[in-house]
Amino acid sequence: MLKDVILITGHTGFVGSALVAALSGSQLRLVGRRHIAGQPGQFFQKELTTTEDYSDCLAGVSVVIHAAARVHVMDDTAADPLAAYREVNVAGTLNLARQAAASGVKRFIFISTIKVNGEATLPEQPFTAHDLSKATDPYGISKAEAEAALKRLCSDTGMEFVIIRPPLVYGPGVKANFAAMLRLAKRNLPLPLGAIRNQRSMVALSNLVDLIKVCIDHPKAANQTFLVSDDRDLSTTELLQLMVRAYGKTPRLIPVPESWFRLAGKLTGKQAIVDRLCGNLQVDISHTKETLGWKPPITVEEGIRRCFNNVEC
Repeated sequence: MLKDVILITGHTGFVGSALVAALSGSQLRLVGRRHIAGQPGQFFQKELTTTEDYSDCLAGVSVVIHAAARVHVMDDTAADPLAAYREVNVAGTLNLARQAAASGVKRFIFISTIKVNGEATLPEQPFTAHDLSKATDPYGISKAEAEAALKRLCSDTGMEFVIIRPPLVYGPGVKANFAAMLRLAKRNLPLPLGAIRNQRSMVALSNLVDLIKVCIDHPKAANQTFLVSDDRDLSTTELLQLMVRAYGKTPRLIPVPESWFRLAGKLTGKQAIVDRLCGNLQVDISHTKETLGWKPPITVEEGIRRCFNNVEC
């Protein structure tokens, strides 16, 4: 049990709710729009805005874990998506961080995104924690700007920061494309995805939560940026094979050449989909492991197996 009073934003989200459960023996304050019945901790109804007053919930807090954000969406309908992201992810974050520093918070843990580094990597050239930002979409740009502003604030005030940039996070209750792949794996249809040789990093929800817990009080985490993954990269083909096997079946993937997908993407205007299916996105977590003496506590196989507890066909 940690003795620090910990404030968590985004406690109703995919990562935040798992983090609250993992820290249930600690003194927690949960900040957000709504409360989930049964969650441990004291709830404060707040918005992530430039004008919100957090003084009541920050009093006596030692560590803030900021997981709330305007999250990445594939088809954004905002008139100015970048401005909308900046309003919440940059200005809202800085309002909270300034008040945290003024209240005497020791450490501010910011859950960022690998999109700060960029959208894809070249073969054998993984992203590192020391790379300059090459964010290209509004979500990634807003997170990169928030990181930079948080570092300046902490330099001026003495509050410690910890920045964590996860790639795709998967686990029980995962949504979107990963959930769709899990459903396909359960049906075990013969798919033309048996010869894709890309390499992508992911992180199991349990592994990400474990790293966040380590960063709450590890002395060497202060003022560091960490990348995180399962420390094992997979091709799309390997990922589907692991999913099918996790459900107790034998994979039925047809080895169609990757070049055919590339051509089909160009002809149909679906290049972005093909890039996600066949492209590389690798992260190097050696800085994280060496600085913190940390390694992912569960394997990819175990992480995928846990996903099937919450998948509907």
